[in-house]
Amino acid sequence: MSILCQETSRAIGNPRERFPILRLVARLLGRMSKVCAICGKKPGFGNNRSHSMVATRRRFNPNLQRVRVLLEGRPTRAYVCTRCLKAGKVQKAL
Repeated sequence: MSILCQETSRAIGNPRERFPILRLVARLLGRMSKVCAICGKKPGFGNNRSHSMVATRRRFNPNLQRVRVLLEGRPTRAYVCTRCLKAGKVQKAL
């Protein structure tokens, strides 16, 4: 839901809420969210530092793998981080 600004008469708020078609287009283009299905690990954010120490923003994405896992007794594909895979938090479907 968007709210109009009193002074400028422009919409305020998240563009994905204002335009639900953007969410649909992102889904159709195959953009996956970088979130682990088990632990919920998300990307971290920080800076690249050049030799002159100029900072530019960057993302540290988790190492996600697409695996077949048993969720609620049925095999489904999910994106799981390698930390959860190594720890044995996932029961793989064969």
